[in-house]
Amino acid sequence: MNLEKLEKWKSALNKCIRCGYCYEHCQIYKATRWESDSPRGKLILLYGLLSGQVSPTPYVAGKLFECFHCNRCQKACSSGVPLQDVYNDARAFLKDAGYDVPGTTSQTDYGACARCMTCVRMCKHEARTCVNGRVVIDRLKCQSCGNCLDACPVKGIDIGNGYGTNPGELKREVEAFFSDPAHTEAKAVVFSCGWSNYPGLQHSRYDKLDANPEYKVLVTVCGGRVVSETVLDALNAGAWGVLVCCCPEDDCEHGGSARVKARMGRLVETLQDMGVDPRRVQVAEVPPKDAKKFGAAVKGFMDEVKALGPLEAAVAP
Repeated sequence: MNLEKLEKWKSALNKCIRCGYCYEHCQIYKATRWESDSPRGKLILLYGLLSGQVSPTPYVAGKLFECFHCNRCQKACSSGVPLQDVYNDARAFLKDAGYDVPGTTSQTDYGACARCMTCVRMCKHEARTCVNGRVVIDRLKCQSCGNCLDACPVKGIDIGNGYGTNPGELKREVEAFFSDPAHTEAKAVVFSCGWSNYPGLQHSRYDKLDANPEYKVLVTVCGGRVVSETVLDALNAGAWGVLVCCCPEDDCEHGGSARVKARMGRLVETLQDMGVDPRRVQVAEVPPKDAKKFGAAVKGFMDEVKALGPLEAAVAP
């Protein structure tokens, strides 16, 4: 088996000191707590392939194709390992070897697909193309941002395992948060873009934010994935308000920030017609890794929401 695509990264793999800084930021590892799902675990699997101690299998390929491409692992790497470049070549190697597994890349239900080409036009990564009247996904280009899922008018696109980021998974987390009798102070939900900002595992500041009894922080991968239904589900579950944190529009790699701002703007207009204060649903632009701005945005939002009081009381007849 030709390992040329991986051989060039052998020295880079040797630079990894197994410190674990990378996995603090990985949403997939955060969801499973399995070492093989962490960026460090993926590097170890690749080293096993190069040394002959690990054989290519659908399992190994699946691990390498499970990634949300937020690039936080690479930015956190104390040894300077170019993780995303290594992963990209590893995926190409595995795909060439016949292991074309979906991982966290988007998948199309061709029975439901209306061939409207909305997903093809909106994908900024050119991961979707039309071939002979059929939408084809390039798994090496797909960034797993999930925007195509929510743009599809017939809901014919899916990411098999969203690791807590799919709409159904978010809904269950929200309902669990507000239905738990122990959460007597629960008031709000913060949906946070994975590229913009999200709670780490070992950062004391983020741990404190994530454990705040008054609100729940949930990662959505790209902020553009937050749809009106998800926000309404949170309000129906008992939230006094919902904050969506996304990248600054000019910095968004997927075009999601502009879409979520426009979408939430329309939702707020509808809620206002129903007598709901527009401050209960807000969007905040937070630059990547800016914990201070994230904290300030959440605090400002929570101050307003607490002043408004419970939503059900505000709209009661």
